[in-house]
Amino acid sequence: MRVLLLIALCAGLGWSSSDSNQVKIETLMDNVLVLRVPKREGSSVYVPLTCGEAYQNQPVFWKKDGMELEPALQGNQVTVLVEEMDGGNYTCHLGPDGEYLNHTVILIQLDQHNGSVMLEEISSSEGHIHCSALNYKGSFHCTWTRKSSRSDATVLLVKAERYLEKITCELSANGSAIHCQDSSCPYKEEQHSISLTIYMRSYCRLEAYTKTFHLRDIVRPAKLPNLRNSDGTVFSWNYPDSWEKPETYFSLEFEVKVVPNRESCHSDDFLLQQNKIDETKFEVNVKTKRYVFCVRARDKHTMGLYSHWSHCTVNKHIVTC
Repeated sequence: MRVLLLIALCAGLGWSSSDSNQVKIETLMDNVLVLRVPKREGSSVYVPLTCGEAYQNQPVFWKKDGMELEPALQGNQVTVLVEEMDGGNYTCHLGPDGEYLNHTVILIQLDQHNGSVMLEEISSSEGHIHCSALNYKGSFHCTWTRKSSRSDATVLLVKAERYLEKITCELSANGSAIHCQDSSCPYKEEQHSISLTIYMRSYCRLEAYTKTFHLRDIVRPAKLPNLRNSDGTVFSWNYPDSWEKPETYFSLEFEVKVVPNRESCHSDDFLLQQNKIDETKFEVNVKTKRYVFCVRARDKHTMGLYSHWSHCTVNKHIVTC
């Protein structure tokens, strides 16, 4: 079946009218048109639709969201008036109650200055999408959180690329995360950034969330495994299995912290703190016999994100890791 075509009223990807507050029409994907409007109130635009060349001489009737239009709208090529946020799914049929032929979904995207209503902002620096990677092999994971008022919001489309090369992504079952694989060689210099756009839909509204980053910006080593204690005060650990090899080339540096018993590794109340340790062992020399030993790692050369803390709890002669 042919995809519904937008009648070209002027050259380029979109069309705008002087009496429509500069509303722009763009084709986002097959059977999906997006009206980009500067504001919610007062926007209106006539949108031309066609059922398809194959139905040029057929008795074509149109419905919106499964309901017949009043007055009836018929013909292979029609024009519909879309006001404010009143988009929808326009289907064409062979006769008033005939078989389905084709469809076009019309969605509304407000100017970016109108803000987000679908996703929670993580922080002003990170935006609405959090991305992380365990190493430089090209695999990365991104997550987001829907606002409680928009729990119905769904992912319509994901676009990821690096310098015009598409990156394959797979959406999670709950629609709140994606796992992507960049096929570029992980050992070459990362000259170009990754561009990721998540298109979210809620009813007739569309919002696009874009994030641009290098892998080196989001690499966070996994928690350090096999943390153990020997000789009472000497702690040791291993590189994560997921980290790049050889370890002599992809070196990690470690941060060690000793905090009072029952305190979190995130506590600012510490008994000892040591940064930039290269060895995978450390001897603790503090007076108290009750404390928490904490250690985490980051890429030594990029000095990027730290891993989450690994820790052992020391209660005199009892050590629990």
